[in-house]
Amino acid sequence: IYNVTDDGRSFVVCLKNKTCSYGKFQYEEIPCEHAWAVLKRKSLVADGYCSDLYKPKTVLKIYEIPIYPLPDVAEWVIPEYIMYDEVRPPKFKRPPGRPKNKPRSKTKRELLGLKGKHTCSTCGVAGHNRCSCRNRPQEV
Repeated sequence: IYNVTDDGRSFVVCLKNKTCSYGKFQYEEIPCEHAWAVLKRKSLVADGYCSDLYKPKTVLKIYEIPIYPLPDVAEWVIPEYIMYDEVRPPKFKRPPGRPKNKPRSKTKRELLGLKGKHTCSTCGVAGHNRCSCRNRPQEV
């Protein structure tokens, strides 16, 4: 079991169980960046920590079965009970707009009542913008 620090956050890596508190190691079954750091530090080979799904022999077995292209549309054999089956639209149509029963969640800034001050990008003074700036250099 190893403790790996990444950008101020700490992650626990267990190479024996092939787990990391980040979760990516267990989910993808291939070492995450924290597990790679431990493997590199201990000079271990990563092959034993990857799933068999990612190994070349398994990938080649996937492509052993031939995949044949579909024939032309004119040659398709479609049974009659499917050919004349009527497909109807759904009975309920979602109305446009935001749902009435779920109000929008307010941001932290709105909850604290903070409002931003508009400042001029030319002179940096608050209260006006670049278009109405009286302090901008005159064009000659």
